Formats: sequence, C-alpha cells, structure tokens
Amino acid sequence: MLDARAAAGLVRRCHGDLHLRNVVSIDGRPTIFDAIEFNDALAVTDVLYDLAFLLMDLDHCRLRPLGNRVLNRYLERTGDYRGLATLPLFLSTRAAVRAKVSASIAETMSADGAAAAGVANFRRLARDYLGMAIDYLRPAPARLVAVGGLSGSGKTTVARLLAPGLGAAPGAVVLRSDVIRKQHFRVPPTESLPATAYASAVSQEVYAELEARAAAVVESGHAAIADAVFARPEERAAIAAIGDAPFAGLWLQAPRAVLDERVVGRGADASDADQAVVALQSGLDIGRLNWAVVDAEGSPEIVAGRARAALDAAVDDGVRSPLDAGQ
Repeated sequence: MLDARAAAGLVRRCHGDLHLRNVVSIDGRPTIFDAIEFNDALAVTDVLYDLAFLLMDLDHCRLRPLGNRVLNRYLERTGDYRGLATLPLFLSTRAAVRAKVSASIAETMSADGAAAAGVANFRRLARDYLGMAIDYLRPAPARLVAVGGLSGSGKTTVARLLAPGLGAAPGAVVLRSDVIRKQHFRVPPTESLPATAYASAVSQEVYAELEARAAAVVESGHAAIADAVFARPEERAAIAAIGDAPFAGLWLQAPRAVLDERVVGRGADASDADQAVVALQSGLDIGRLNWAVVDAEGSPEIVAGRARAALDAAVDDGVRSPLDAGQ
C-alpha cells in the first residue's frame, strides 16, 4: 500500500515537522513554518504521514475534535479515503518519535544536573507518547452511522459532534451529500446550485458516490458517518447494506417550525435548502422507518447527546440491531 501511494505521487517533499509548535496564527489564519529543508530523507514522505504529526499532536493535547475537523477537510479536498488504512501506523510512528525525543531530553537534562521536576516532566511525556503509540496500533473497529432527516433537522451539526468519538483516531469521517453534490458540479461548497442540480437522476449519482466513499472508509478500517436526507426507503436500504461494518441509522425529527427557523437562519453553508424545500420534503412519504428516531429539538449538544444514547443502545443490542434495517 505504501509503495502504491508513492507510485501515485503521494510521496513528495512535505513540511516534515508539522506539529503544533510549528503552526502560528497570523491574522486569524493558521500558518506553518520551520519546515525541514536540510534533509530529504526526513522531508520527502507520504503526505498523510506529514499530516499525521499534526493529528497526533492535537490528540495528545486533548483536542481530538479539531484533529477530526482537519482530517475531514483534508479528505474532502483530496479524496484520499483509501489512505485511511495507513493512519494507525502513521499516528503510532509519530507518537513513537515524540516518545523517543522526550526520553532523550530527559536523559540529557538528568546528565546535566537539571531540576528533578523538569526531568520527571519529560519522562512523563515519553510514557504518554509511548502509550499513545501502542494504542494507535489497536484502533477501534470500523463502524458506519447514517444520520438522516429533513432539511433543518441538524444532521451536519450532530454528525460533526458525534464524529470525534467514533472509531479509530481521530474519529469518524463525515460524508455529507450536500458537499458531494457541490463537488459533482465543481463549485465551492457555499455556491448555490440551480433547481436542476437536485433532479432525481443527479441525486441518484450523489447518493451512489456517498455510498462508494462510505464503503472505502469502512473497508480501510475507519468509522464513517453518512449525512444526507435519506427520505427514500431505497436510499436507507443502500447505505445500510454497505460492507461488513456494524451499522446504525439515526433519523432526526423536529417540528416544522423548527426546521423553517433553522434553514432561514443558516449562514454560508453547503446546503441550498430553504423553506420551500422543507415544505416539499414535509409532504414526502418516507415509508417504513426502522432507524432510531432522535428528537432534534433543542441545542446541538443536547441533540447530540440523544444521538449518542441511541448509538449506545444499538451497540448494546448487538452488532446489527433493529436500527440496522434500511426500510
């Protein structure tokens, strides 16, 4: 796999030392500096191994939600979903390097007669990093979650809040149909599309791509969250049938007034849904629904808590519970 990635051009000159101490905020924009320019053996590497240093460092600082956002943005821009299979190794190696460096610093400080507290701190860091390196090589199993519901029900917000806690580090890959549709038409996520872009034939292509990406993610051993309306029984059945990973479907439901209020109050977003779309969707017959129905009224954190409880119940009921039904 590593050789194939190199042959595909994914091994190239990178930053080489992309941890948080080499990232600074300038005018509100993250800016990287102090790249390795003196040693090709260190700087020429797999692009995902380069990114893994930042992801590992965010994880070590207990900022996994930020690491999850970084990984998801990287995947949206590159489509490197198959590369997820390398991530446990890359994260582990990065953590092991930091363990070695921290242990070496502790030994040097001790030999130089440094204060015991400083030496103890670097020894603690070495143990922490080594523990992370071992844990990354025992990742949580792949899992597939689908979050459906009418526009304005909060699917994307809930998916992003659930993602850091699902699957291998740094959490689940969020696959959003709205973003895939914009990519299909090669426009920025926040650029509005005409009504023709939402024709049935186009939507079928979008859902097919969503399913293909979800399959690539779970086959790579990672967790995926598919975020789409899933109003049709056949759409729910198709996403539930992907791969051998445990599946759970969540249906977010809120009063019509709440849905209208949310779509009206949206800022720049990949979704083009407005009140007219909500009205149209509200008249649809979604068929028999066997996914867990989650009350989507309330703050994002409260709704996400309900969604987590539903997922926990699915796990308690078995690998493939009644929530797995795609009808």
